[in-house]
Amino acid sequence: MEQNTETAAHWSAAQYDALFSPDAQARVALIAAEETADAPVLGFLIAHCLPDEWEIENIIVDDRHRQLGVGSSLARKLLAEARTAGAGSVVLEVRESNRAALRLYENIGFNLVGRRNNYYREPAEDALLYRFLLRTCDKIP
Repeated sequence: MEQNTETAAHWSAAQYDALFSPDAQARVALIAAEETADAPVLGFLIAHCLPDEWEIENIIVDDRHRQLGVGSSLARKLLAEARTAGAGSVVLEVRESNRAALRLYENIGFNLVGRRNNYYREPAEDALLYRFLLRTCDKIP
């Protein structure tokens, strides 16, 4: 699914394996699937978890299930888990051209806080940095 998503961070199988090896830093993986016996995966999210700040490293939604709330459900679930764990914020970086992701993050309440020039390769592109402050919000939208 990730390899078929043009705007996703493309990681090798070895990189995914390393994320969850016994000596890896703490991470959360959320998987969205239908509630049936052989349910297909609709999307997934991977986040790096530090004590005060979590970082969304990758969020992917299957092409057939976009614009149905899968991505926002995954992001909101992560925000709730980060708040429960005591984190103060959740951050992410996204390609400047990824309009669908930008709308998703902004609709949830992430705020643009910076830019990394020429951060991405193939093609070269700036990364926009977003942050959601958990301690200043009463509830997650």
